[in-house]
Amino acid sequence: MFYLAAAVSDFYIPVSEMPEHKILSSGGALQITMKMVPKMLSPLVKDWAPKAFVISFKLETDPSIVIDRARNALEVYRHQVVVANILESRRSFVVIITKDSETKLLLSEKEIEKGVEIEQKIVVDLQSRHTAFIQDQN
Repeated sequence: MFYLAAAVSDFYIPVSEMPEHKILSSGGALQITMKMVPKMLSPLVKDWAPKAFVISFKLETDPSIVIDRARNALEVYRHQVVVANILESRRSFVVIITKDSETKLLLSEKEIEKGVEIEQKIVVDLQSRHTAFIQDQN
């Protein structure tokens, strides 16, 4: 099983393009050009571990696009699961997306008060999916 944590950012500034010293504000307006972070999911699924159970994450700020974006990721990368969430509610609500299902995981107010974290529910759900995946491979 590969449980791929969400990227901090889809963009970065290569070390070779970073200034050596502090950027001076006296230079006027600042313009930054960033590079896209290389996508590693495709080679992982296709080349490095084609028989593995792979989980990725899709974090969005717009609830109206997150499910479609998660489904698109499943189509493009051909892996098993996307954990879809919204930035604003990411600590209490996720949707586990597979090619055949959508499972909502939500913390209750009582669970939040007790300090339960959504990751606990995610792990339980994914563990059962992984077990089923292994059994289907045999």
